[in-house]
Amino acid sequence: MSDKKVRWGIMSTASIGKRSVIPGIQESERNEVVAVASRSLENAKSFANELGIAKAYGSYEELLNDPEIDAVYIPLPNHLHKEWTIKAAEAGKHILCEKPIALDEDEAKEMVEACEKAGVVLAEAFMYRHQKRYEDIKKRIKNGEIGEIRGIHGVFTFNNAGDYNNIRYKKEWGGGSIYDVGCYPISAARLILEEEPQAVTTHAFFSPEHDHVDMMASGLMEFSNGVALTFDCAMWAEFRNELEILGSDGRIVLKAAFLGDQSYEIIKGGKPETVPDDNINSYKLQADSFAESVLDRKPVKFPFDDILKNMRAVKAALESAEKRERIILN
Repeated sequence: MSDKKVRWGIMSTASIGKRSVIPGIQESERNEVVAVASRSLENAKSFANELGIAKAYGSYEELLNDPEIDAVYIPLPNHLHKEWTIKAAEAGKHILCEKPIALDEDEAKEMVEACEKAGVVLAEAFMYRHQKRYEDIKKRIKNGEIGEIRGIHGVFTFNNAGDYNNIRYKKEWGGGSIYDVGCYPISAARLILEEEPQAVTTHAFFSPEHDHVDMMASGLMEFSNGVALTFDCAMWAEFRNELEILGSDGRIVLKAAFLGDQSYEIIKGGKPETVPDDNINSYKLQADSFAESVLDRKPVKFPFDDILKNMRAVKAALESAEKRERIILN
């Protein structure tokens, strides 16, 4: 293993970077954050000083022109993901882009093609997928520990509705709960079932107070053999963050499916067994995996095809809510 590290530039001073992603990168032994950029140099300098980052830039272009940066993290508003991912790829930078990676599958395809042409790594920032427990759960399911899968139920809700200036509440910017948190249970179902949904029906509450974005949505996503994901997501509801996998002979329950404690329960015959986890920082695990692809040329854990298929499913869920109809996916 090489002692070389992936040198990161952070595109924007977004709170998700400050709170979670940057500390995870800094905790990793094979990554280092060397620069941050903002449209305001003053903001970039303040952010850099607070997090111990050496360089601060007053534009994203300056950051991309820095030859000492290997990779960029893009937590910009959703409608800017395509533009800056393509520019980063053309600058020869590897890219970790916040979820959802784009506004639709066509945008995601353009981004993927740009990264393929440039020969750079592109990863979507679903940090939870790097937790060890999800591989353990998939093995238990394949070993028949809970029988045949009958269904999955996932929820991710929070209440931030009072922050009217939040980028999540701008429709043209890709705001709304399906894009922001509904994408988690959708991606989790695809991960666990290892297949793509066939159709989706979603009902949503579109709030006039929040630029008519979906502040709450409930959906049914159909998979093969009569299996379905039922999910709800919200930005104007009590906090929940859970996943249940129901089998014919038992069920697996993650009380903190995407954020928080990484233990889970297996319940059979009404008797719960808690499976503990080492609770390694998910953002560190994400950075470690990214570094293996960049430095060791190891195939990315989730290939370009996964990016496109997940975007197709997420967009279909939103389209169903907007049109009030069932959307056929394949």
